[in-house]
This record gives sequence, C-alpha cells and structure tokens, in this order.
Amino acid sequence: MTQPNATTAERLWTYDAVRVGQAGGETRVTLSAEDIAEYAACAQNPDPRYSMPAPGQGAGPIIAMPTMALTYAPLLRDEIAEANGFVAQESSLTNRRQTPFAKCEMRWYRPVRSGETLTGARRVYQKYERRGSKFVTFRVSAFDEAGAVVASYDYTCIFEYSAGQQSVPDASAASAPYADIAAIPDPAQFLTWENALAGTPLPRTLSVGETTENILRKNAHRLAGRPSESNIHTDEEFARQNIFGGAVNAGPATMSYVDRFIGLNVPPEALYNGGNLVMRAITPFRAGDVVTFSGEVTGTGGNLYGQRKVQCRIRGVNQRDELVCLSDATLSFG
Repeated sequence: MTQPNATTAERLWTYDAVRVGQAGGETRVTLSAEDIAEYAACAQNPDPRYSMPAPGQGAGPIIAMPTMALTYAPLLRDEIAEANGFVAQESSLTNRRQTPFAKCEMRWYRPVRSGETLTGARRVYQKYERRGSKFVTFRVSAFDEAGAVVASYDYTCIFEYSAGQQSVPDASAASAPYADIAAIPDPAQFLTWENALAGTPLPRTLSVGETTENILRKNAHRLAGRPSESNIHTDEEFARQNIFGGAVNAGPATMSYVDRFIGLNVPPEALYNGGNLVMRAITPFRAGDVVTFSGEVTGTGGNLYGQRKVQCRIRGVNQRDELVCLSDATLSFG
C-alpha cells in the first residue's frame, strides 16, 4: 500500500498555500515599565527615556521605543499558519526551512507608554514574486483600549528564495570599529526643521556591535505568543541549512538599532507623531559584527494637516564595508 506523502499530510504553509486575508488570533499585552526597559536593553539603548525611574524619581509612565510595536504586537506567523489549518515551515517535522525577514515598514500615530493595554491583530496582506524569489507581506496593527490604532507595520518574509546559500565571512577579515555603547541623545545636536536641507548629513552616527548573548536575550524577550527556541537566530545547526549559511540576528533587532540611531538625531516624537520607517535587509548582521549607521536628509515637505515632514536615507554598513541594511524614514516636525 502506498504511504501518504509526509509533507502533504503535514499541510505545510508554503507560498502556494498562503492566501491574502488569512489571519491569526488577537493578542493583548499590558506594557510595564520593566518591559519597556528590557526592550531598550535588548536594543543596546542606554537612553534614559526608556529606563526604569531611579528611586525617588516617582513611578509615572515611561515612553516605549517606537519599534517596540514589533514586540507588544508581534507577527507570530507560525500561529497565523496554525489558525488556518497549516504548519509553518519553521515548525515542520518533515521539511523544515526558514522564511527570513526581507523588509518592514512601520507607521506610528501617537506615543505608547507603560500601563497601556494594547491589542495586536495580524493577517496576510499581500504576496508577490520578484527576481525568482517569492515574498509574503503581513500587516500587523496595534490598538489601544479605545480601539484606535497606535502603530501598524507591514512585515515581509522570503517564502522561497532563488539565490544560493551565502557563505559565512571570515571573522578576522576586517577589524571592527568600537561600538558606541554609551551614546545617548543630546537635544543640542538634534536635527531641526530649519537645518534639514536635502543632502545634509544627520548630525550623529552610531556603531552597534552584535553578540550571541544579545541575540539570545532578544529572542527570549517575548510579551505575546509562543516562544521560539530554535530558529536561524539561536540554532547554528539549523541556520547552516538556510540561505545565510549560519546564525544571524533578527530583522526586528536591526530595526531597533535603526530606531536607536534615529533617537540620537531627533526626539522620538518625530516618529511617533505620524512618522514612518522602512528598513530593507541587505546583508546578514552576525554575532561579532559591528555596524555603523549614518544618514542624510533626502527631502522635505508638508502635508494636509500642516505637519512639516523630513525624509531621510539611513545606511548600516559593517566592518567589511558591506551594506547591511538600507532604511528610509519620514520624520514629523509638528
């Protein structure tokens, strides 16, 4: 008697099985000051705005880093697959493979603070093919207790990739710059509307080093959904079988470093009050790498609500002079 095909029996959530509109369950998270401080620590961000208040300073709410929306309203694509009767490829017992981060676009509508309860909703937004690879984009929205959207993002994964496996670079091939561990914002150095001319460099750069310990810490910081103990960020053996040829950090982690870089150049309100950020992953960010972020103004303008907008291009380059990520931010200056 013919045995059923194991892959078919498992109902893998492959690109062909993905349908626009497939949704996962809602999540609900009440943010604590400790949650916000831990996210900032994982982002290697010593900015005191995101730290626990010191004794005697009161216990009022603290603001969250803008990209923390990726944690309090996480993607949870394995749970979207399960809600629609499928097994995510990362969870497969028969044909396990990764669907890695390609890019993410985030939008913000107001600041988020400790003590708030936020509901996350997620669904398949679109799927498309480009240069032989197949991509799926998910839309995740975070709502406050009044039902208003506070942030949303479109997260794109590579479900099938045409390029061959990348090689892991020689760690000794180039000397890395020192990471800016203690860099914190200085309002006197902030970009202003008056000096935001096209071609103007952003006032400060930022070098961020990645470590295995920090990758594991970021993976463990989860406020909703099931933990992921084995993936291309934490499991070297599994990672070697996938496109990057070895373990790498997560796209949302790199995005949090871009957030930290932006926070050295403008106040967080520039994102929170109607700003947006698009980040594209170009080259893997691996443990041992140091990536230096820099940016420049690419344009200015306004909108129908009288807000003054500044567009910026941000580049993250590692110690081997490889472009790790390319980002475009729209900043709001009131």
